[in-house]
Amino acid sequence: MKQFGLIGNPLIHSFSKKFFSDKFLNENIDAQYNLYEIPSIDNFQEILKNNSICGINVTIPYKEQVIKYMTELDNTAAEIGAVNVIKFIRNNGKLTLRGYNSDAIGFENALQPFLQPYHKKALILGTGGASKAINYTLNKLGIETTFVTRNEKPGMLTYQQLNEKILSNNLLIINASPVGTFPHSDECPNIPYNFLTDKHFLFDVVYNPAETIFLKKGKEKGAKGLNGEAMLIGQALAAWKIWNE
Repeated sequence: MKQFGLIGNPLIHSFSKKFFSDKFLNENIDAQYNLYEIPSIDNFQEILKNNSICGINVTIPYKEQVIKYMTELDNTAAEIGAVNVIKFIRNNGKLTLRGYNSDAIGFENALQPFLQPYHKKALILGTGGASKAINYTLNKLGIETTFVTRNEKPGMLTYQQLNEKILSNNLLIINASPVGTFPHSDECPNIPYNFLTDKHFLFDVVYNPAETIFLKKGKEKGAKGLNGEAMLIGQALAAWKIWNE
């Protein structure tokens, strides 16, 4: 039986486990999807000993850390600097690990139907692996991006610096951080929501709960929004295609 799985920490209420388990059942695919909640990226070496594994997904906080274990990266993953899909290629007893990034295509396909001509600038909340894929995609679409982070970093804004002028110039706001994810559903990114308008579009990579406080506060100001479910489905389908190419 072919085995696939997900590495990350924590992996409570994993989307991927249910998605792939349902897919395998509904399509009569003889495969299994496992969760590997590892305390450190160093534990990834233990997973490599399982000769039945054909592919692995990568989530927080290992999308950047796992790169050191890759034999090779595809062009998109190399440019983004983050890996969320690993293909295991075995040939004459030699294991090749090829890293990919399907977050970019998942995000692009989810967001594009909602983009308006006035969505020319975007704020990306968070600086982890997901934010790198989002930044790559927005730049590819010709949208100017600015990262927002808790600690001051060159070329980035802090949450404390956000004001009416900045929000009026950035009508697209992406929460690329895990803030607001269940069981911490009562939390939300610390932005000045009172400056949001009906021209703003809020995208939250969080999908559980379906309506985060981030999206709810945006809706109260007339802003449209979308959670991360469509992006997750898109990246998962892209991962399956990569594993079976």
